[in-house]
Amino acid sequence: MSTQLFITPEGLQQDEKPPYSPNPVLGAIANFLSYLFHPVFVPLYVIAFLLFVEPFLFVGASGAEKVLTLGRAFINYTFFPLISVLLLKGLNLIGSIKLKERKDRIVPFIICNIWYFWIWYVWRGLPGAPHYLVVFALGVFLASSMGLLSNIYLKISMHGIGLGTATAFLCLLSFDPASSNITIYLALAMLITGLVGTSRLLLSAHTPREYYLGLGVGALGIIIANWVA
Repeated sequence: MSTQLFITPEGLQQDEKPPYSPNPVLGAIANFLSYLFHPVFVPLYVIAFLLFVEPFLFVGASGAEKVLTLGRAFINYTFFPLISVLLLKGLNLIGSIKLKERKDRIVPFIICNIWYFWIWYVWRGLPGAPHYLVVFALGVFLASSMGLLSNIYLKISMHGIGLGTATAFLCLLSFDPASSNITIYLALAMLITGLVGTSRLLLSAHTPREYYLGLGVGALGIIIANWVA
């Protein structure tokens, strides 16, 4: 919370200035976008997109195989991380499930890294798993790992990491000749990234630097994954 100084008959006084409070409608929209594009959902959206919207990576895959792949993604990217955070809160190891404090994010980062590593390891050894699927899984794990290290110094934006990973991955796919009409989805991802970033700033959840760093970490994770996978 910021402070301001003013002069009174008693001398120089300091008063706390309340944090910026957005318009209620804008605040509601910002909260909605923050929940809709929460980091535990973004990888699931990307994989669902690969399976059902732009399925050039899964040509010949049956409906059951696609559902199984999406189920694995849901368990490791969404279900286990959510349950882990709820358990941490139940054990009073974190102050809030919203992870507002930097120190509250350390253990969730570590736990999520375990699930992210596991799903990458499974997909890497799975016969017939598309190369780009393995690249994305590795990119998510690397971005989360770098996020954990960055969290030592500042409260890096998890939303930024998630959306940076997704946008960079779609950018990578756009260079593949087999993809079609990917450009419009990449533009949509960039729009969403901007809207969510604005939402986080409106809610005073992050500074611009924290959000931009999250985007950079997410993109770097995909770049490194594509290079080494």
